[in-house]
Amino acid sequence: MTTDAQLLIETENHIQQFFAEHLSANYVFHDPEHTAQTVSAAKTIGEGFKLADRDMLLLLLATWFHDSGYTQGPESHEERSCANASAFLKDKISDAELEKVLACIRATKVPQAPKSLLEQIICDADLSHLGMKIYWERNSKLRQEFTLTRNNLMNDQEWVDFEIAFLMNHEYHTTVAQGMLNKRKAKHIQQLLKQKRRLNPNMAPTAEELSLLDEKGEAKNNNLGKVLRDSETELKMARFGRGVETMYRTTYRTHTNLSSMADSKANIMLSVNAIVLSILVSNLLPKLVDGFSVKLFVPVVLISATCLGSMVFATLSTRPKITEGTVTREAIKQRKANLLFFGNFYNMSLDDFQWGVNEMLSDPDFLYSTMSRDLFFLGIVLAKKYRYLIICYNIFMYGLIISMLAFVVVSFAL
Repeated sequence: MTTDAQLLIETENHIQQFFAEHLSANYVFHDPEHTAQTVSAAKTIGEGFKLADRDMLLLLLATWFHDSGYTQGPESHEERSCANASAFLKDKISDAELEKVLACIRATKVPQAPKSLLEQIICDADLSHLGMKIYWERNSKLRQEFTLTRNNLMNDQEWVDFEIAFLMNHEYHTTVAQGMLNKRKAKHIQQLLKQKRRLNPNMAPTAEELSLLDEKGEAKNNNLGKVLRDSETELKMARFGRGVETMYRTTYRTHTNLSSMADSKANIMLSVNAIVLSILVSNLLPKLVDGFSVKLFVPVVLISATCLGSMVFATLSTRPKITEGTVTREAIKQRKANLLFFGNFYNMSLDDFQWGVNEMLSDPDFLYSTMSRDLFFLGIVLAKKYRYLIICYNIFMYGLIISMLAFVVVSFAL
């Protein structure tokens, strides 16, 4: 006796051979690929409902045959598909089961009006591409098929209007299909609406199109309208998330660059003043000791004090400050800890640190607040660095001026 699995394999081979022998190459959409994709979708949706094995068999048999009538054209192809299924499945399944298969095939006729669960599943599977990544590829093939088989040549604007109308009037019947496919389908509608505006910027959207995007949700298709708004919100949040990440990345980079600049300026001042002091020590101080001139004492002291003062504040600007290096679990639970700076965690155990990082990564609000807190304290450190640098440069500038004036006065007095 033929098992369910064997019957499905025989049916698949029969349909593939049937299409190869009888289906015109002009049917680039209703081709074996479409049938196989529909069977896969029907199986996935059926599994979502945990169909009994026999019901799954009948569903897949109907799906394999549902477009076989296209070998003689699109008109009334459902009835021809039923005839093909009856001829092949006769004596392979019971009469009652065959009737269920034929009912499923007939239910795919547009506009769809399925009654039983199996009929709803096959209808959703037949148009599952509307909510899948393959939509644009299948969409172009359908347009090509219309041109080749129906002599229906539409320009871009007409085709976009046709697709928008079809997608907006379509609803998935089962909750499983809605959960799987509605979000992407909604995005496809949004993309089509954008295409329509690009093709004809002066054409206002229709009332039905506006209703889908109405903030109050008073749309003809309330479920799809909600999904459209949800997907738009999701898209905005994704863009917002990228904006937040860019903001933090840019701000961190700016703080790091400013800190490097401050350290570089401090190092310059340390080097310059060290050179000046070395010259003073090696040249002027010995002369003062030898009694060269007591009058040089004041200028030398002034410039020495200037260099030493500049070096002190340059050193304060670059001097590191390390905190105690321990963050408690209680502080992490209260979302008050900052684990992004090594000075806060270097004394923690590895287990506590890993636990804290996982807590932070699992809570976006905690993560963002920690980054904001880290930026705040980085800003305080930078402010202190630049305050010391300003004092350092002021001491150097004004001290150098006063020292030079003192040297000039002493030179004229000699």
